[in-house]
Amino acid sequence: MDYLAVALVALAGGVALGFVARSRFANQAVKIAHEKAARIVADARTQQKDLILEAKEEKIRLQREAEDEARSRRNELSALERRLHARDEQLDQRSDMLEQRDRKLLERDMELERQREDLVRLQAERVAALERVSGMSADDAKAVILEAVREEAEHDAVKLARSIERRARDEATEKARDIVLTAMQRVAADHTAEHTVTVVHLPSDEMKGRIIGREGRNIRALEQATGIDLIIDDTPETVVLSGFDPVRREVARIALTKLMGDGRIHPGRIEEVVNKARAEVELVIRQAGEQAAYDAGVPGLPSDVVKLLGRLKFRTSYGQNVLVHSIETSALASVIAGEIGADIMAAKMGGLLHDIGKAVDHEVEGPHAAIGAAIAAKAELPFKVVNCIAAHHQEVEYACLEAPIVQVADAISASRPGARGETMDTYVKRLEDLQAIAESFGGVERSFAVQAGREVRILVRPEEIDDLTATRLARDIVKKIEEELTYPGQIKVTVIRETRAVEYAK
Repeated sequence: MDYLAVALVALAGGVALGFVARSRFANQAVKIAHEKAARIVADARTQQKDLILEAKEEKIRLQREAEDEARSRRNELSALERRLHARDEQLDQRSDMLEQRDRKLLERDMELERQREDLVRLQAERVAALERVSGMSADDAKAVILEAVREEAEHDAVKLARSIERRARDEATEKARDIVLTAMQRVAADHTAEHTVTVVHLPSDEMKGRIIGREGRNIRALEQATGIDLIIDDTPETVVLSGFDPVRREVARIALTKLMGDGRIHPGRIEEVVNKARAEVELVIRQAGEQAAYDAGVPGLPSDVVKLLGRLKFRTSYGQNVLVHSIETSALASVIAGEIGADIMAAKMGGLLHDIGKAVDHEVEGPHAAIGAAIAAKAELPFKVVNCIAAHHQEVEYACLEAPIVQVADAISASRPGARGETMDTYVKRLEDLQAIAESFGGVERSFAVQAGREVRILVRPEEIDDLTATRLARDIVKKIEEELTYPGQIKVTVIRETRAVEYAK
């Protein structure tokens, strides 16, 4: 019990001591906190004073800078004001000068007006004096002078026009001559007259009987298979082939030659040999057309056109081979087109195909130029080529520069020495006969054979021949030409009836 009391007393004393110690520690901590707070407040006051000083210094600096800038602006404005004032003074001076100049110009205009009035008055006095002296009014004198000036001007204009025309004609003639000579020199070619082969030589006269056959069956079979007439007469060792188609004549010639070489001549064999000859000729035709296109430098022609071109190998015109003539015309047209800057390919193709209508003109009615143009149009060849073919005998109008080039090349090729077998006498005789037939009809004033005898142009007297009679006259002349003349191709007859009424207004 006593130990318990002692323990309790001791515990109470320890608690009291702990409370006292805690109170001391708390008071000491509070004191330290107060001291620290005091130091912080003192530091804050010191920093506040420093910031206030810095702010005042910054304010003073900014005020000084603002004053300096304001002073500089005032100085600039003062200088600008002085410059504006000086410019205003200059403008005032210039305005005064312009006003003075305007016054002077006005005075000068007034002076000029007075002088003009004086000139008009003097001119009127001079005109009046001239009228009194000459006895003519001013309008009459002006008309006389104008008429004299007009006549002189017209005379000078006519002289100048004639001079220009003469010089242009001379230059054009010289230039054309140079171009044609250049073309002829660059396209040199040899010419030999060719004639259609219509005669087949036989090894002996006994072969004639074998060709005729029993009761003429062999010759009938051969004529039926080839479409060519065989003429066997008294001419020794000779058979004449007659027909309008040169290709058929060639087929008949080849077939007859093969039959004579083989020795077996009968209708069955004849048909077989003719078929082989026809195939051979077709091959020759195609190869000739392709070679001609290659030689002329005209690639890409349609196969039908190439085939027709090859048929010209067996066609001649006045002894001149038409295919050779076409190739040469193409070359000449190409050179001339190059000289004058025309379409070379169109001229070359037009020259090569210009006579292609002759390949079928014995089958189709009409002039070979129109037939050839229709063939070219059907083959969808260029328009220039079609016009070159159609117009190379001037049966239609030229529609491009290349058409007259082809016509000139055609004439050059046909007119070279030795190119054609027709003599000059025969040629002139045919032209004279054409004109004589035309002038033998009543009402005909004059006639002209043109285009190498392919056309006759007839001038009639309009008071004797009316329009209806002119049509009838053309038909009558055509009929008489067909009855009396022998000529290749066809001849165009043109009757021209014209009435002119000429008056001059003065």
